[in-house]
Amino acid sequence: MVLSVAFLAPSAGRVQAAPSVAFLAHQAVYDLSLKTSRGNASVNSARGRILYNFAGSACEGYTTEFRQVSQLETGEDKTTTSDLRSTSWEDADGKSYRFKIETRMNEADVTSVDGVAERDGKTIKVKLKQPTVKTFTIDDAVFPTEQVKLIIEAARAGKSLLELTVYDGSDDGEKVYNTLTVIGQPIPGTKAPATPDAATGNEKFKSLTRWPVTVSYYDRAAQSKSGEQTPVYAMSFELYEDGVSRALVLDYNDFVIAGAMGKIEIKETKPCK
Repeated sequence: MVLSVAFLAPSAGRVQAAPSVAFLAHQAVYDLSLKTSRGNASVNSARGRILYNFAGSACEGYTTEFRQVSQLETGEDKTTTSDLRSTSWEDADGKSYRFKIETRMNEADVTSVDGVAERDGKTIKVKLKQPTVKTFTIDDAVFPTEQVKLIIEAARAGKSLLELTVYDGSDDGEKVYNTLTVIGQPIPGTKAPATPDAATGNEKFKSLTRWPVTVSYYDRAAQSKSGEQTPVYAMSFELYEDGVSRALVLDYNDFVIAGAMGKIEIKETKPCK
């Protein structure tokens, strides 16, 4: 998950850990609310919902469907509504990634990004169909599901920091992020959180370890030009060892959105033949 992420070295350094991550096929709903409004931000309230649908296996790859609808109320009773929808498929070995993203702000026309990315060694070749037909390459990056896998492997290995370059097809399809992940101490599934939710109330998760995780996303192009260290945005959450996330916090610098898991549905995963 949106959504989209200890790191040993910049870019796609691999952390060796066993056993391999077994992702849980599931559908989760997160209810959004305003947590903080900072500085000169005029965000008075926020509400919305995230629907996250994850399926697949190590043999057939992973499919993610994501939708986030948000309403922000600002000064002078102005309301901004955003509707983000994305679907993607990622090869289990992190070699191939297909994505389609649609965004609508208020009543404006939908903007679309559609493309495929293929890895060859340390180079990723991206072919965009939308918003414009274009082909370009990226050096040494990972895709979103592999990013989560590496975070879990690092957490299991007791690492607290991890740096990765991530490509997820967002923005105009050409955005590449440098990410810094901070991993906290493991939390046993039997330890109840201050605020229970659909995951902590499910018996399946009481046998699983989770970790508090914060991933900060930096625009690689902007950083290389100016040395700017301020993240574009950051995500905090508690990450279970099967890839499920709870207690979301989305930090957009001027304001912060909290996402509480209201519902989770566990799905069957077809065994590899």
